[in-house]
Amino acid sequence: MWSYIIRRLLLAIPTLFGVTVVVFLIMRVAPGDVAVLMLGGESGLVGTPEQLEKLREELGLNRPLYVQYFDWLFGILTLDFGKSFFYNADMADLLARKAPLSLQVGVMGLIIGSILGISGGVVAALKQDSFFDYLIRGLAILGISVPTFWSGMMLILIFVRTFDWIPQQGYTPLWEDPLGNLAQLIWPSLIIGLGFLMGVPLRMMRATMLEVMREDYIRTARAKGLRERVIIVRHAMRNALIPVLTLIGIFLPITVTGLVVTEQVFGLPGVGRMMVDAINQRDYPVVQLVVTLTGFAVVFANLGVDLLYGWLDPRIRY
Repeated sequence: MWSYIIRRLLLAIPTLFGVTVVVFLIMRVAPGDVAVLMLGGESGLVGTPEQLEKLREELGLNRPLYVQYFDWLFGILTLDFGKSFFYNADMADLLARKAPLSLQVGVMGLIIGSILGISGGVVAALKQDSFFDYLIRGLAILGISVPTFWSGMMLILIFVRTFDWIPQQGYTPLWEDPLGNLAQLIWPSLIIGLGFLMGVPLRMMRATMLEVMREDYIRTARAKGLRERVIIVRHAMRNALIPVLTLIGIFLPITVTGLVVTEQVFGLPGVGRMMVDAINQRDYPVVQLVVTLTGFAVVFANLGVDLLYGWLDPRIRY
């Protein structure tokens, strides 16, 4: 097992290196000049050429691209993430303030979506072609189809009109006020969980569950007189979960950094909202670090999912 983990980590190195190169180059070829923006270029108050050159020198943007890249990569490897151009703060401090909110919303949404998706897929498969099957599949398609910004705004509108409730701006950490934190973040988490994160695992769980229930070992288990609940939970579900776990493992890092629309609708100061501002302002350190960490998270999430395969299906260990 350890040799397998080491091999996977070694294979991940070229992938992670490629992610850093692509992210760095895309940010540099994007239209716009961060020095011009910082000196008020969008308002027409562009500084003199001397001021622009001095600012580029202070930011390190006048050096050759390969020098900038290797300096940035060395900083990532030594956990020196640099400083944001526009926030004027260390990247580590920015992530410490923004990441807990996005991580909590993403994890809560993923838990809600996974529980409802897996259980709904199992029920739909066991009740194939019944009223419950069509109802559950219809809800899954609805969740996939409805944009999160529309469902979020409808939720806010319903609560404002019915209960005179206005979503709280900002962020209250869980360790400071657990009830206030959950009351604030449960609604965006529900919007995320009941949307794409429920619909896709539900449809895949139903399809794989139907396939597994027709396997020979399921018929053998029934012939041996095992209870139907034992057959479903210990034999069918464990094998049907394997492809669903792949989706869930990939969804977590993407969900945490992809809460752009949800954070905008609910006024949450998370990583997604910070990314939008950073892209508009050409804040290279912020965009590069967040995208790179997302790539790292996807690679390690896939590694964790592969390790879970061996627990769910003993045949994989051999």
